[in-house]
Amino acid sequence: MSTSILSAVGSGGIVGFMLGLLGGGGSILATPLLLYVVGVTQPHVAIGTGALAVSVNAFANFATHAIKGHVWWRCAAVFSALGVLGALGGSSLGKAVDGDRLIFLFGILMVVVGVLMLKPKKSVAVDCGPVDLRMCLATAAAALAAGAASGFFGVGGGFLIVPGLMLATGMPMINAIGTSLLSVGAFGLATALNYASSGLVDWWLAVEFIGGGIVGGVLGMLLATRLSAYKNILHRLFSALIFAVAAYILYRNWGTLLTR
Repeated sequence: MSTSILSAVGSGGIVGFMLGLLGGGGSILATPLLLYVVGVTQPHVAIGTGALAVSVNAFANFATHAIKGHVWWRCAAVFSALGVLGALGGSSLGKAVDGDRLIFLFGILMVVVGVLMLKPKKSVAVDCGPVDLRMCLATAAAALAAGAASGFFGVGGGFLIVPGLMLATGMPMINAIGTSLLSVGAFGLATALNYASSGLVDWWLAVEFIGGGIVGGVLGMLLATRLSAYKNILHRLFSALIFAVAAYILYRNWGTLLTR
């Protein structure tokens, strides 16, 4: 097995392991790993390929939540359908932005995600609102915004979709997480196909990355039960990793931006 294949499978394994261990957030590492470990030279190719890997991981996790009955199907379908329109628009805009500038903005996004992951996860009781015009408009706005952000950066966007679903519909967090995964998968697939239409997806690399992610995900889930008591510590450590990667991205791209 060549070094390039090992780096792709290994990087996918890291993303899958983090997703399995922490239940979310790990996909934010896909693009940096593809750029700086696997050695993808074009930022747009890294984003398009990473979006496809994120999509496959999300659909796999969605199936698990669906079996457990955590999915509100009508909300999932409506949010996904509207959000895909936002993802197509966001990814089209992302393709038009200079690659180095886009990665610099991605580094800023990582800082935001790292801060959000530092906040303790609390189960909050919410009241399900009536299905009226206000709820429909709120859901549509949240879906379009989350989809656009997901498409622009080529990330899953669960950190936006989960609170968006809870605020718009009043569903409990566990249902918002399960329901969000259909949207994460749909947004990632729409983004990947949009990038693929411009030849910006490395399909074979995506297969290697996804294969590593499946193995890493299984290992992460097995370890998650043993380390469940240390969940908050693990989230803090992962946030520190995200901050470190973000700092590296910003450092690598800051000089390029100043010379333009």
